[in-house]
Amino acid sequence: MHAQAIVTVFSALADETRLDIVTRLATGDATLSELAEHYDMSIQAVSKHLSVLEDAGVVSRRREAQRRPVRLEAEVFDLMTKWIERYRQDAEARYRRLDQLLTQFDDQNPEKDEGATP
Repeated sequence: MHAQAIVTVFSALADETRLDIVTRLATGDATLSELAEHYDMSIQAVSKHLSVLEDAGVVSRRREAQRRPVRLEAEVFDLMTKWIERYRQDAEARYRRLDQLLTQFDDQNPEKDEGATP
């Protein structure tokens, strides 16, 4: 996933209302009106939040006769999960190396514990 795309997705999800919209859409598609029922704001304001999510690729809208449901795009989260996982693995590897160095240091300096007074 391109760095700018990741920034755009994280920025879109940084807003509490948009994050809540994503949480609601995780259970199923919903129309703008159905989503707006849950917020103390105008339909236009909810529509702007949806536009931000749509621009980030997090949601999509399609036309079904008179309805225009909003759908969560799970592929974006799969890509983000892979991106996050790569850095999580790197961080874990660094911590393992640090643990090894600290263990070696402790093994080379056993007198540290002998001279300590409680």
